[in-house]
This record gives sequence, C-alpha cells and structure tokens, in this order.
Amino acid sequence: MTSLLILNGPNLNLLGTRQPEIYGHVTLKDIEKLCQDKAIASNIQIQFEQSNHKGALIDWIQAAKSKQDGIILNAGAYTHTSIALFDALTAVEVPAIELHVSNVFSREAFRHHSYISNIAIGVICGFGAAGYTLAMDAMLGHLNQS
Repeated sequence: MTSLLILNGPNLNLLGTRQPEIYGHVTLKDIEKLCQDKAIASNIQIQFEQSNHKGALIDWIQAAKSKQDGIILNAGAYTHTSIALFDALTAVEVPAIELHVSNVFSREAFRHHSYISNIAIGVICGFGAAGYTLAMDAMLGHLNQS
C-alpha cells in the first residue's frame, strides 16, 4: 500500500489563529482530517506530523527512506533557511513535494528563495488547506508514472 509522509514545520500548529488574513481560519487539525479522508478515499496510508524543531523534521525525513513512498513537506520558514532539510531530502532519495498554504511569491522577498524547490518534484503554494490534497494527488500521480 502506498504510504505518504506529510510534514509540517514551525508555527504551522498555529494555523487558524496566526495571521488568518494570510493563512486562513482552517486549523492544522482540520487539515489533518482532510488528509486522512483523502487517504481513505485513495486507499493509501499517511503519516501526518508537525514540529517546531528542525531536528524532528530531519528524523522523520530520514525514517521515510525505508517506509514511505513520498514526502509532502510544508517546512514553513525552514524552507528559506535550512540546508539541513535539503541535505536530508537529498540523502533519502524519496520523492518530495514542497507545499505552502500561502503564495510565498506574493509576499516578502526573503520568502521567494527555497532550499527545497530545486530537489522537489514540484511546488504547490497559495491554495490554502486545499494545497494538501492537491499535493497528495500530485504525489500519487507521480508515483503511478514511476
């Protein structure tokens, strides 16, 4: 059975209350439920995680090498700063999609740079919570082509 790791980085636990004019009112718990429902409908398994700590994200990425078929990563601000996440994703050789709730390209210039996008199979941004199920569909499409 296909298994996807859906990782969420720093401050994503605050979705629904943090800057709702940018990130919306949907909580991370709501998004996890959307993803679980999508997984059931698609007959796949998911592991849904969130941490404010880069090391935890790296540990989950490294563990994915032997048990997940794809990674969907919303690294939050670590997208723009973390060579360590880049290195972990490169090392595990598991296809990854970079995901953002907001459209990072319509925001501050520092958000336009990503350490993840050049090793990701694709980037989804600006679609709010729906981006998660879009990313799941995109990953499943990619895996079915491989």
